[in-house]
Amino acid sequence: MDKIWLERYPNGVPKEIDPDHYASLVEIFEESAQKYRDHVAFSNMDTDITYGELDQLTEKFAAYLQSIGLKKGDPVAVMMPNLLQYPVALFGILRAGMTVVNVNPLYTARELKHQLTDSKSKAIVILKNFAHTLAKIEKDVSLDKVILTSIGDMLPVPKRWIVNLVVKYVKKMVPAYSLSNTVEFNDVLVEGAKNSYSRPEVKGDDLAFLQYTGGTTGVSKGAMLTHRNMVANLDQISAFILPRLSDGKEVVITALPLYHIFALTANCLAFLKFGGKNILITNPRDMPAFVKELGKHKFTMISGVNTLFNGLLHTPGFKDLDFAHLKIALGGGMAVQRAVAENWEKVTGTALLEGYGLTECSPVVTANPFDIEHYTGSIGIPLPSTDCKIVDEDGNELPMGEPGELWVKGPQVMAGYLGRPEDTDKAIKDGWFATGDMATVDEHGFFRIVDRKKDMILVSGFNVYPNEIEDVVASHPKVLEVAAVGVPHESSGEVVKIVVVKKDQSLAEKELIDFCRENLTAYKVPKLVEFRDELPKTNVGKILRRELRDD
Repeated sequence: MDKIWLERYPNGVPKEIDPDHYASLVEIFEESAQKYRDHVAFSNMDTDITYGELDQLTEKFAAYLQSIGLKKGDPVAVMMPNLLQYPVALFGILRAGMTVVNVNPLYTARELKHQLTDSKSKAIVILKNFAHTLAKIEKDVSLDKVILTSIGDMLPVPKRWIVNLVVKYVKKMVPAYSLSNTVEFNDVLVEGAKNSYSRPEVKGDDLAFLQYTGGTTGVSKGAMLTHRNMVANLDQISAFILPRLSDGKEVVITALPLYHIFALTANCLAFLKFGGKNILITNPRDMPAFVKELGKHKFTMISGVNTLFNGLLHTPGFKDLDFAHLKIALGGGMAVQRAVAENWEKVTGTALLEGYGLTECSPVVTANPFDIEHYTGSIGIPLPSTDCKIVDEDGNELPMGEPGELWVKGPQVMAGYLGRPEDTDKAIKDGWFATGDMATVDEHGFFRIVDRKKDMILVSGFNVYPNEIEDVVASHPKVLEVAAVGVPHESSGEVVKIVVVKKDQSLAEKELIDFCRENLTAYKVPKLVEFRDELPKTNVGKILRRELRDD
């Protein structure tokens, strides 16, 4: 298919980027640290770190890692929520020439063991709240060093002491544990200052991140993301949104966890490149506290998943915030529902635009041009230097408007899965990454995700996509959240079941079914309705359809 989407590129956005413009993420960090030295880089719990301070802290962290014998390329795991320690550890590891292994803090001992073993991590930086999980499998993994940190470690004294005491002794959020080869995070910085930092030569083909994916559908695999992959995606994002940015003046709300590739690239790395201020939200599930925090900042950008935006819209006080400075609201990670997007625009005056990406693509593939004023239901057009196509089961490109699997090619596509050549060969075919997502493309070059291939429901031979069902049900004024899944049926193969969280307790099954009949063709209408108090979600906020199917 001709690159018809190029006609929709915003003015000034290049069609191609140079993925070798920077040798590595380290080079980008060093440039920003000098250029924005006095600007605030990260803020959390009313405490700020400037770019200059981050430069010094990360150098100390890198020097410590080198001083204990870790070598260039060694994997170092990081297991904590959004705290000021995160960017210190993250950029410290990268500046030491080592590979960051991001770990979900809510992992079970089994999941943690798999990731540390598979990645061959040499060390881990872990919040003490989760140290008991590591203690269960410490004998089964080979860690040279365990760096322990408490929630308040980067806060000024006496606030640091108070926060750490309350977390441990009042809220009892730190279960007992016993670990060897440990060192305190703040002691690492003290020891690092006593050693000289040796800047390694980091090249584009060196691994920057081992980002694990696929844990909900099988064994979690480590996507090998090189410095060139990440630099390319930063340049692609930067080129796309540059007309909206003001150097050194952006304030970005980072509620999604930094261990997730979406927040890592779109918030942390992209806005660090332009001297932005990242407001780190440690616990976005505490919506009242989240809204209170938003009220302290003149934020210009916020990213999130559909459930996060929906949660904010239904939290008292959110509608009273000042949105005068908000330029960009970016949804990703899961489908943005029309009802949520339209409500968001009504409340904030800013369109909720949807982008699309995958861990294996560093992650951003497509985005809506930021001159689009309203939600369209599209994931937008490919970023510069990115090719996309829709194919059938044999890999043949399909005509415009016909649904098929989305394939992607570009400099942001991963090097492969760590130690899994067969999985890599299945996923990457002649340079094209097979996403597993069903999509369409229209005559203007805008792509639209229909659904995940594995989530598709087959009713009497007809393909039914949960996203469409959920979009319709979510538009009912008495529905707060919904998930659609397929369940086995003798005559039709599968039928549609919806699991609903009520906004209005008067909502009845018949009312919902009648509403669906008005808006959906017969075979798409749910045959089963279950009401629940909440839906199962990942720590990022994605609804776990698989868990609902298993139930």
